[in-house]
Amino acid sequence: VQLQASGGGLVQAGGSLRLSCVSSGRTYSSYSTAWFRQAPGKAREFVAGISRGPGVTIFADSVKGRATISRDNAKNTMYLEMNSLKLEDTAVYYCAATAAYFASTLANVYDYWGQGTQVTVSS
Repeated sequence: VQLQASGGGLVQAGGSLRLSCVSSGRTYSSYSTAWFRQAPGKAREFVAGISRGPGVTIFADSVKGRATISRDNAKNTMYLEMNSLKLEDTAVYYCAATAAYFASTLANVYDYWGQGTQVTVSS
């Protein structure tokens, strides 16, 4: 499975963005998927995840209420929409996939990773 993330860029604080992650190979319906991010000098952190079975979603407290994660299995594409962006949302955003039934907040659960897309929030 290969993952390709896109949609990053420069966004003003308070604005919104939508990231996409396209999968090649097996369809998204076979995987639970998630978004992580890594800011300069910081560890990679979980942002949001969606489970392959029931489509249960989970969010980091830092983005809860501001983020939506969704998936279009027919297009093998996962999305992350965020609004009310803050300076601290600046990071490289990565998509990831695991065969586990439920998405996890733990990075080591995920077997497949995209290359990352840079999101920069400016004041």
